[in-house]
Amino acid sequence: MLDCLGQRCPLPVIALARRLPDLPVGAVVRVLADDPAAAVDIPAWCRMRGQDFLGTVTGPDGPAHDVRRTH
Repeated sequence: MLDCLGQRCPLPVIALARRLPDLPVGAVVRVLADDPAAAVDIPAWCRMRGQDFLGTVTGPDGPAHDVRRTH
């Protein structure tokens, strides 16, 4: 899980881009990000990079965006 709460765009996407290579292919990372731009930027980044955006859920900590590493 990446805790990006309180961080403004583009910091959550940068954190995701740095973390994903450390994960095995098929792993899912959850990005906690309450900046409204993250809801648009994270799926867009996934499309551009060929990663799977699995969706957004809202929990007690705020919005969480799930991404699966594909390659």
